Parts: sequence; structure tokens; C-alpha cells
Amino acid sequence: MKQIILGTAGHIDHGKTELIKALTGIDTDRLKEEKERGITIDLGFAFMKSSNRVNIGIIDVPGHERFVKNMLAGAGGIDLVLLVIAADEGVMPQTREHLAICQLLKIKSGLVALTKTDLIDNEWLQLMREDVASFLKGTLLEGRPIIPVSSLTGEGIPELKIKIEELANEIEAKKTDGPFRLPIDRVFTMKGFGTVITGTVVSGKVNVEDKIEVLPKGIQGKIRGIQIHNQSSLEAIAGQRSAINIQGVDKTDIKRGDVLAHVGQLKSSLLYDATFFLLPDSPHPLKNRQKIRFHLGSGEIMAVIILLDKEELKPGEEAYVQIKLEKPVVALSGDYYVIRSYSPMITVGGGEILNANPKKYKRFDPKTLEKLKRLKEGSFEDIVEFHVFNSGLDGMSLENLYLILPLEKNKIKESIEILINKQIINTEDNKHFIHKDNLLKLKDTLIKELESFHKKFPLRPGISKEELRNKMSLINDKTYSFLINLLMSQNLIVLEKDKIRLSSFSRRLEKDQEELKKKIEKEYLLSGFKPPNPQDLFNKFSIDNKRFLELVSLLLEEGHLIKIKEQIFFHKENLSKAEDLLKDFLKKNKEITAAQFRDLLGISRKHAIPLLEYFDAKKLTLRVGDKRVFRSKL
Repeated sequence: MKQIILGTAGHIDHGKTELIKALTGIDTDRLKEEKERGITIDLGFAFMKSSNRVNIGIIDVPGHERFVKNMLAGAGGIDLVLLVIAADEGVMPQTREHLAICQLLKIKSGLVALTKTDLIDNEWLQLMREDVASFLKGTLLEGRPIIPVSSLTGEGIPELKIKIEELANEIEAKKTDGPFRLPIDRVFTMKGFGTVITGTVVSGKVNVEDKIEVLPKGIQGKIRGIQIHNQSSLEAIAGQRSAINIQGVDKTDIKRGDVLAHVGQLKSSLLYDATFFLLPDSPHPLKNRQKIRFHLGSGEIMAVIILLDKEELKPGEEAYVQIKLEKPVVALSGDYYVIRSYSPMITVGGGEILNANPKKYKRFDPKTLEKLKRLKEGSFEDIVEFHVFNSGLDGMSLENLYLILPLEKNKIKESIEILINKQIINTEDNKHFIHKDNLLKLKDTLIKELESFHKKFPLRPGISKEELRNKMSLINDKTYSFLINLLMSQNLIVLEKDKIRLSSFSRRLEKDQEELKKKIEKEYLLSGFKPPNPQDLFNKFSIDNKRFLELVSLLLEEGHLIKIKEQIFFHKENLSKAEDLLKDFLKKNKEITAAQFRDLLGISRKHAIPLLEYFDAKKLTLRVGDKRVFRSKL
């Protein structure tokens, strides 16, 4: 069944709450103060049964100018607006402001209820209908039904209900395959249940027992229960007014404006790319870095607006902007927002979020403005390409594209198929992508790292794969593995064991280096079972530690030297002789102590113990108590 949210709009005391009560039988004024003062202060909620297989949730908003903030908290999820105008008063200031807000939020459908018709005659009613029709020209409600009603007598209520159902039936149902997102507009506790929040599910769906988090704080909990229109339900889907009982989250940790989402699926941000339109009747131009009140979803946050392509925005003009918030909020590309001036608090404009994960830009930069223009006016492919490019050197997963883009999954997949091998590269079975330009940067960076390493260590066979990975710390493991395999397939690099080198690199020793290497090898060969201390060789040949270790590494790689322990290297011939002596002794005596092995080779414990441990590791011998025996029969 399709889920539609109807929201009221209009000036104070024009009969919005009474009209909802006449339509549904539900009094949406729930607060004691509302009852005492006779005005709506906060959001009220109701629902209307439909005969067209459409569930219609209703949000009743306050009409007083002091409570426009509360009105905005409920307007974000509205599909269909019911503009209420009292026939005895006509269009008033909040009529205009509320309709302007609906325009800015891109609500696409609605109708007008001319209330309190029992207070006027037919001639006045006809004049009022003409006046309202004139007021609606150029707005989303131009040409829409204007229904005269009286909540007191019931006149016009059945006709209004029929028109609401007809319009609700025309509205396209919200998609449920996006990320679950519910801007919270109310939080309270119920005895025996705990924390309960309410709000309109604007995308996706959630089920009882699902793990959720409250953003931007990231406090996690679990769905204990769900109610839709006062009835228990196992799930809540996009387009439904929902009351959700949360386990594991205290009421004091939640406030209006927070967002309920599945764990790890949405992120908050302090900075957003957007378009901004300054209303034609705004009393003043908008200046760069002007302080504003930013309304998104059910929240209000103080912010600064940065004009990217203008020094000053005049009424009726539009600009590309960055919105810098004082506190993080959750938004996705395609969300609409409203801005009210800091003081006095009046609605001055609004726009569309273009990018929920931006970088800080230089103002008046042509490349930046072109990118933002493509986001606003471009094709699906342009939007997908932008976000893959904007993900930088890490690339973008298909799952993240689903989460951040307000597009259907099949549209995203179709765009990717068009872009692959042209603008973006598939790095993992159609699950992860990197922009071609970013991949070129990665390739250049890796090649330069290898060139630098070879220049610094010309005698080493290459850099370890892990060390090179650390130098490429800006990318994730999957992208790194893809990059290594790609460069290997292009014969640009070679991977041997765990060492990576450029294909063009080869170690060439200078004549003096070759001679020094031979001298070092000779020292180890002549030392027998008592290999020299490296420090003695530094001094003997007047070389530094770095140069010595490079030559020793080369001798180790070539197999002339064997590393027994840190700073202890044996020549392969001497090690072979030591092994033969050990084998002969064990064949005759079955076992050998460390002292016997020391005496057998005529060496100290300093070298005897590391040698025995080496033969243990080689699985030639096995330590039993303080003796060694053959690990297996020879």
C-alpha cells in the first residue's frame, strides 16, 4: 500500500487543526498549553483512512510566526500540502511564508481549503476564491483545487476528502531500497517501554530488532517496537509516520533534528555543497559568509553560507554555495533545505544539497563551479562520475554510491556500465571503482616512491610490499592490491617474494663496491666458526653501518652468507661444515649438550647457542631438556 504524508500550511487561527479533526476525528493539539491558549504550538499528527489503497499520514503545523521553526521541523517529509486560508481573512503573512517554504522544499502537489465559510456569504466567497487563485499564480498550487469548507457545519468536508485522495493517488510512491533515514521530530518516554521517537521515514525501511544509531552522535541501539497510525507493525517504510521504541538509547541523548539510521550507513558532516535561491521578496541581499539558520529535515542549526560565484546575492538570484555548520547534520545529495535569517527570523530562501561529502573550495574557481554545475544539471552519469572522482585515491564502493545518491539502484548500475573503462575503473568485481584521473595519480605516486627508494638504496633488491603500502597511506588495501596487480600486468613493476621494484631497475655495483663485497665475504669465510663482529668490519674497512648492511644484504640474497641471529652471519661453507660435524657427533652419540657442541667447534656460547637454535629451527635437531637429538632419523 502506498504511503503519503499530507501536511497543513497556513496562517495562525485559520482553522488548520479543526479542519484535520473534521477530516479524521483526531485532535492534533496534544499539549496542555495548546489547549489552554487555543493555538497550535508544536507539530500534531493524525491519519486518514483512504478508499484508494493509500495510507495518508497527516502533519499539522503551527501557524504563528514565532513557531515557524516547528513548522519547518515537520515540513521536510511532506508529499502533499493542504494550504489552509480562512475565507473571512484571506491571504496573511504566514500564508505567504508557509507557501514559500513548500516551494523551497519542492513539494510537488497540493490543494487549498478555504475554511470558515459559515462566517461569510456566497458573494464574498466568490471574491475570496478569485483572490486566492490570483495569489497562487506561479506557485506549486497554481490551478490546483480550491475547496470551500466549514469545520463547524461539515460543509465541503466530503469533497475535500475526495480531492485529497485523488491527489494522493497521483503521487509516486517513495522507494524503499535506499538507506533507512528518519529525521526525529519528537522524543519521549513511555512507562514500561522506555525511549520512543517519532518522525517520517524519508527513505528505506526498518524492522523490529534492527540495530540502529542516532546521528550525529552515533549512539547505537536496537528497535524494540514500531507503531504506524497507532497500530503495532513489524516494519516502517518510506512515507510512513512512525513511532519507534528504541532499546539502549536514553531520551536525554536524543533531540529533535537528530536522524535515526541503520548502523554505519549514513554519515554526518559540517560542510555541504548546495545551490541557494534568495526569495524575490527577501528584504535584503545575502552577503558572503552571512550567519544563517539552516533548516534540514526536522532540525535547525546555526551556519555560515559561503557564496562561491558571487560577492553578494540579490533577491530573486541563485548561486552555488557551501554551507558551513556549527554542528554536524545528516544530509544526502538531492535533499532540500530552507534558510531563515539570523535576525529577524524570517524565511529568506533555500536550495538543494548537491554534495554531502565536499572539500573546501576557493571562491570563483572555474573548475569548481563547472563541477557543481554538472552535479546540478548533468546526467546520471555525470553525477556518478563526480562522486567516484570526489572519493579521491580510495575510490568508491557500489554500496556507498547506493547510500549517498538519491537515484534508483538500477540507474546507478546503468551509469556505471556506461562509465567503466572511460572515466572510471572497476577495481573489484563491479563492487568498487576509482576514477581514471585518480588512478593515474596513484600510478605516478607509486612509481615516484619506487624511484626514490632505488636512488636511496641502490643495492637493495626492492622495497617490501608492506613498507610501500605504508608510504601509500592515502589508499585502502583493496585499491592498493588492484594498483600493484595493474602495474605488474603493464610490466612497470616486479614483485619477487615480498619485494617490489621497478622493472627498469637493476643493481650494478661500482668497482670499489664489488671489491669491498668480496673482502667482506672473505672475512666471514676465513673466520670459520667465529664470524666477525660487524663493528670490527666497519672499523677495518672504514665504512658506515648503512653501506655495510647493504653489501651484507646482497651477500645474504646471493646465498654466500646465512643469517643466524641479529648481527651474527655465517659463511655458507662454514655453516655447512658445522652441520656436518653436528650430524657425525649425533650419529655416534645420539645426543649432544650445548657445552659439547661448543667444544666440538671450539667456539664460545655466544655462537654455539644461536647455531643450535638455528639447527632447531631448520628441523635438524630437537631440544630435549638441556640436550639436542635428531628430530627424525637420517
